Amino acid sequence: MENKELQKFYADILEEINSTVITKEEGTNPEQVFTELALSFLSEAGETENYRVCFDEKLSKRGIEHKINGYSLYENYETLDLFVTIYNSDTTIQTVSKGDAEKTIDKAVKFFRNAIYKDYVNEIEESSEIFDLAHTLATVPEIKEYLTRVNIFLITNNEVKADLKSSDTIAGYTVFYRTIDLNYLFNLSDQARVPIEINFEQTGYKVPCIANETENTDYQSWLAIIPGLALADIYEQFGARLLEQNVRSFLQFTGKINKGIRNTILKEQHMFMAYNNGIAATAEEVSIINLPNNQGKAIGIVKDFQIVNGGQTTASIYHTWKKDKVDISKVFVPVKLTIVKNREDFSKTVGRIAEYANTQNRVSASDLSSNKENHVLIEKLSRTIWAPPISGETTQTRWFFERSRGQYKNERLRFGITTSKRQVFDKQNPRSQMFTKESLAKYINSYEEVFNGKKLAIGPHIVVRGSQKNYAQFLNYNFNFKPDNIWFEDAIAKAILFSSAEKVYGVKPNAIGDMRYITVPYSLAWLGFRLNYKLDLYKIWKQQSVSETLKSRLYEVMSKIENYIKTKAPGSLYGEWAKKEECWNSIKNEGFGIDLESLKTELVNKLSEKRKKLTDDETQRAEIDASLNRLQSIHPKTWKKIELWGSETTNLTQYQCNMAYSIRNRLSNNRSITDIEREQGEFILNTVAEISPELFFDMDDFFMEDLSRKNEELEITLDLIERIVKWDRTKKKLDAYKYRFMVDLLEGKKELSDRNKYLARINLKTAEKYGFGG
Repeated sequence: MENKELQKFYADILEEINSTVITKEEGTNPEQVFTELALSFLSEAGETENYRVCFDEKLSKRGIEHKINGYSLYENYETLDLFVTIYNSDTTIQTVSKGDAEKTIDKAVKFFRNAIYKDYVNEIEESSEIFDLAHTLATVPEIKEYLTRVNIFLITNNEVKADLKSSDTIAGYTVFYRTIDLNYLFNLSDQARVPIEINFEQTGYKVPCIANETENTDYQSWLAIIPGLALADIYEQFGARLLEQNVRSFLQFTGKINKGIRNTILKEQHMFMAYNNGIAATAEEVSIINLPNNQGKAIGIVKDFQIVNGGQTTASIYHTWKKDKVDISKVFVPVKLTIVKNREDFSKTVGRIAEYANTQNRVSASDLSSNKENHVLIEKLSRTIWAPPISGETTQTRWFFERSRGQYKNERLRFGITTSKRQVFDKQNPRSQMFTKESLAKYINSYEEVFNGKKLAIGPHIVVRGSQKNYAQFLNYNFNFKPDNIWFEDAIAKAILFSSAEKVYGVKPNAIGDMRYITVPYSLAWLGFRLNYKLDLYKIWKQQSVSETLKSRLYEVMSKIENYIKTKAPGSLYGEWAKKEECWNSIKNEGFGIDLESLKTELVNKLSEKRKKLTDDETQRAEIDASLNRLQSIHPKTWKKIELWGSETTNLTQYQCNMAYSIRNRLSNNRSITDIEREQGEFILNTVAEISPELFFDMDDFFMEDLSRKNEELEITLDLIERIVKWDRTKKKLDAYKYRFMVDLLEGKKELSDRNKYLARINLKTAEKYGFGG
């Protein structure tokens, strides 16, 4: 990895943090913005889930007693992730010393050790963002029953070059230490996740195997037998990271113990292989060793190991070993390991294996593909639908849907290829209007209940459970249709409603309390329910804001609901109670003495404006127009540079170089671009933006030269054309067909269009060459 690339990545992170701080409400802390960014990387890579960014620091005469920047307590209480951050705002990358790293980690360790003991809860103020976690660790019985893994992550945008200890035992729990520094984040941004590598030979486990010897260019399969102890060890170290990302998020793996598997281990351990179907896994690469005494082959090292089926088997073996203290030396698990050879199709092939390996699950492969299609449709809608300008502004903006990580940054680079164009992109696509799949699920699931038969599938209690759990419910129960422009506008109205509620709630020290992540979704759900979901979402979309009346009522609702949860939660476990359906059922049946009559003008009525659904053709036309505008925004001289660069570097094929030449000619001659040229042009520009964006840097100068020349040139008018025609009647310098063309323009037989003005200017230049003075 080149230092230049790392420096650029670091500069991008600082820019993103600074932009976010500017667009967020007062009180936003750059350290916490960075923590949120880093945890979103980790979450997407499957290294944490349902995290909550929150800051707490306990000071004493001896200095900082503990510090926490965020946490994640998994739904099944099996895993606790604690995050503590070292943030650097300098423009240059710094190195964290071993001493500073260890001191910072120790602050998180102190929190955990003390939180496990009940009396420590009394030392933390109830208003603290971390109180809920401390209270849960001290008083929830499931913690003692299920918690087996504590991960303490040191998060930093510096580099950590020192070797730090990897694990420890704290208060009777196994604690793993992870360092997530700038290099690790860079690798995540580049690869989506850092692959797991397991060396069975080094750890002393024997994993005998046989190969499927059939020649195949796509994959190779191995059948292996893995000792239960080896599987438990791997799971203890990596946890849910072992589970293929699509499977974990879509199939909602919880790591719950299968009682049948547990009983087999406890009572009939020797029968485990006979009763269990084993696990299916994939890998990028495997090294095979020969066992001594001609005992056959075994797996030595496996790279990018991912379980696509058998997560519950793995978790059950681990929990029985860890909690029941059972000797599992006689447990062996069959493994089907697939090595995907074609790296270009790796994720697609792994996804297919995951789908088919999990066919017994209620979620079908068709559900998965339709969701992918819906995401693509939302992406298209977000690039083609313009929001009405807000009051006092003339510029229209878009709400940018980031279907995959980094799209916003890449689009900003692709479209903002010069300083002036970047400013236009930023104005048209404000960072505050960028949203992800997870945030979309949060906005929509907070607004309205959804039932699966008689069972409540969607409600604010689901939102409170965290982004990944909420997103999985959204996919399964609230996304089974084809999005159109009306759905999209309503979704954005819900986003505006949610962000407005967050701003009304406020941030410390001017906030309603410390439960914004609970109070906001509950209040919006209560309001929607009480208004029978008649809020005029189209009005919010058109105004791109909520009214002062609605804001005022939201403040009242949130204050009452926050107080209710704090008063009624059993044992003051606000967060735990808020995750349960009984909490929502209790709240939605409360009136809180709130008068909603003042919101009559905010509701849909007979006079509300009728809405027009765009056809697929209209949406596609808008998409094509946006693509053409992009190609036309590139100066012909830049297309020439791209053609030469592509040929010299071989980064473009000869066909693509020819396309760049063709597009340049069409733009120079004011001719329309064909569909093939448009599609190829998009690909070419994406390639240049990714490899050599400096080709665009002098484009502003080209346009300035054009503007300067245009200002000096005579405007093509009928009066000017008449003078050229009179001049050429005697001089005879224009070709006959060119003279006839000018006469046709003068007599109105041809329209004075942009294209014809362009041709008339060519004739003017010919006339000027022979002495025409205007």
